[in-house]
Amino acid sequence: MGIPAFTSRLFVLSGMQQNAFLLYGANGYTGELIARYAAQYQLQPVLAGRNEAALQALAARLQLPYKVISLEDTDALVQALKAVQFVIHAAGPFHLTAEPMIAACIQAKTHYLDINGDITVFEMLQRYDQAAKEAGIMLLPGAGFDVVPTDCIAVLLKTLLPDASDLKLAFATSGGGVSHGTAMSMAYKLGEGGAVRRAGRIIRRPLGHQGRWIDFGRQKLFTMSIPWGDVSTAYVSTRIPNITTYTAVPVNVHRLLKLQKLFNWLLRTTLVRNFIRKKIGQRPSGPTDEMRSTAYSLVWGQVYNMAGRKATVRLKCPDGYTLTMLSCLLMAQKICNGQWKPGYQTPGTAYGAEFIMEIPGVEREIITGES
Repeated sequence: MGIPAFTSRLFVLSGMQQNAFLLYGANGYTGELIARYAAQYQLQPVLAGRNEAALQALAARLQLPYKVISLEDTDALVQALKAVQFVIHAAGPFHLTAEPMIAACIQAKTHYLDINGDITVFEMLQRYDQAAKEAGIMLLPGAGFDVVPTDCIAVLLKTLLPDASDLKLAFATSGGGVSHGTAMSMAYKLGEGGAVRRAGRIIRRPLGHQGRWIDFGRQKLFTMSIPWGDVSTAYVSTRIPNITTYTAVPVNVHRLLKLQKLFNWLLRTTLVRNFIRKKIGQRPSGPTDEMRSTAYSLVWGQVYNMAGRKATVRLKCPDGYTLTMLSCLLMAQKICNGQWKPGYQTPGTAYGAEFIMEIPGVEREIITGES
C-alpha cells in the first residue's frame, strides 16, 4: 500500500489509534497544511491519496504513515477508513470525489469531514443523512473557510433575530492567494452562473446579478452576489427562507461579469476549461507561509425580519487557508473527544455559533437593535 516500513509496523500493530485520522488529498496545498500542523492538536494523520511520489516525500518530511489509495478502489478505501475514527477529505473537485468517499465512510462507519464549498455537493450529501445516522457517524462537509465563518455568523444572527426572513452573507480577502485545488474547482464551474435561495428554494441567477457596498467594519467594499456554499448550508442551519451571498470585487470586474451571459457557452466548452486548467497547473501551488501570515479575511452577515428590524455581525479572521487548517484540526480534536452529532451536519448545527471564536486570531463585532 506504499507505507514506509518504519511507519507501517506502527500503524498495523496499534490498530485504531485514538487520535489517528485519514487525510485524503494530503499532498494538495490545504492537505499539506493540515498534515503539517496536526501534531499541535495531538493528532496523527495517515496521509492518503493517489500520488505515491508526492505522498512518500511528504511522509518522509513529516515522519508520518501514508497509504496510496484510489477512490475507485472501494475495498482498500473501506479498509483504510476502518482503521481510523474519521477522514478529512481534502481532494477536490468535490463534485467528483465526495460521493465515493461518503459511501466508503458509511460502509466503514467512519466520520467524514471535508473542505468543500460547492452548493451542489452540499445538497447531494444531505441525501446521505439517514444512512449516516444508521451507521452512527457524522457527515460534516464545509469544515473550512467554506463555510465555517459564515455559517457560525448565520446561526448567531438567527439567535439574535429568531423571526428573520432574509439572510445576507459576504466575505472579502486581503493578501494571500489561490491554491491549485481552489482554482481547479472554480475552473470546473466556469460559465455556470450563480444561485440564491428564495422562499426556501435554490434559484439559479446570473453570477454577480446583484452588486452592493458593504461596511465590513475596517473598510467599506463593493461586493457582488456569488453561489457560496451558504446558499445550501445556512438554510439547514437556520431555516431562514431567503439567502444571498456576496464577495468583494472591484467595481470594474462586476461590470465585466454583467456581460458573461453572452459567452457562458464558450466557458463551458472542454477546450476552454482544459486550457485554463493547464494554465493553473503552471502556477505556484498556493500562497507562501509568509503571504498567509500577513493576509486576513473579513466576513459580514445581516438578517432582516418582515417588520424591518435587522441585526449585523462582522468578523476579522485569518486568511482562508489558515482558517481552514485550524478549523479542520479543531473539529478533528472534538471528534476524538467524542463531540459529534450523527447524520448530516453543518459547522453551526454540529458545534454552534461560538465555534468560530475558538479559532485563534478571530475578532467579532455584534450590532443589534437596528431598524
